[in-house]
Amino acid sequence: MLEILSEGWPLYLVASLFGLLVGSFLNVVILRLPERLMHDWRVQSREMLELEANPADTAPPDIVFKRSHCPQCKHALSPLDNIPLLSWLVLRGRCRYCKAPISVQYPLVEALTAVATLVVIVQFGTTWAAAAGLVLSYGLIALAGIDFRTQLLPDNLTLPLLWGGMLLSLVPVFVAPVDAILGATIGYLSLWSIYWLFKLLTGKEGMGYGDFKLLAALGAWMGPKSLLPIVLLSSVVGAVLGSILLATRGKDSSTPIPFGPFIAVAGWIQFVWGEPLLQLYTQLLLGR
Repeated sequence: MLEILSEGWPLYLVASLFGLLVGSFLNVVILRLPERLMHDWRVQSREMLELEANPADTAPPDIVFKRSHCPQCKHALSPLDNIPLLSWLVLRGRCRYCKAPISVQYPLVEALTAVATLVVIVQFGTTWAAAAGLVLSYGLIALAGIDFRTQLLPDNLTLPLLWGGMLLSLVPVFVAPVDAILGATIGYLSLWSIYWLFKLLTGKEGMGYGDFKLLAALGAWMGPKSLLPIVLLSSVVGAVLGSILLATRGKDSSTPIPFGPFIAVAGWIQFVWGEPLLQLYTQLLLGR
């Protein structure tokens, strides 16, 4: 059985289905993790200020054990309502019980996770590098979704990715330890410097510290040579998608847009196709 799944379409089918299942879980992470973090921060703040606990401030549902429910009518969803991608299509994007619209985020995240899983398996095969690449891919999807919704990049996700890249360099899987350390350091300090320069010139904050940590994590996975392509590509992706997003929402250019999703997209592209992209850059710049 393992030999049959080791190559060809059976492996790719299993990878895609697995990606859909993981995508369903990532939706839960994207929706519930920020709420739980906000609750914990409120509780800790009240404790630091020696204020009484607020009885109305109950803890949000946990990420693993609490069943999914409709955000509008709060009805618990049955297993048939939770089939990745298929349920949303069958229900035509509406709750079975109250007919309220279901966010397109659910099928989009599930489909993106399935595609990312398939691409990583095609690129790296059934190897430990593929397993690590899937962890990175799922972490980037979760971070992009959370930042897009809340403009937060939680340390709970960025720091494990950073330390994971450092540990993988000890093998090494992708880069040597020196490259991982330099990549993380330069990645963090580069955006940190841009942040303070922009703030000194304009008096405004152009990005958050989570962006620094995310680029540092990508530097730890791919080394310092990957940072410039990631920054350039994220800027291009941000300019294009940001303009489309502002236009569709009827907003002007002063509206803040999270930069983390663009870093995540650029970082994933660089991770999967870094070498071909580098060759393309070289041909464009040097004409050969």
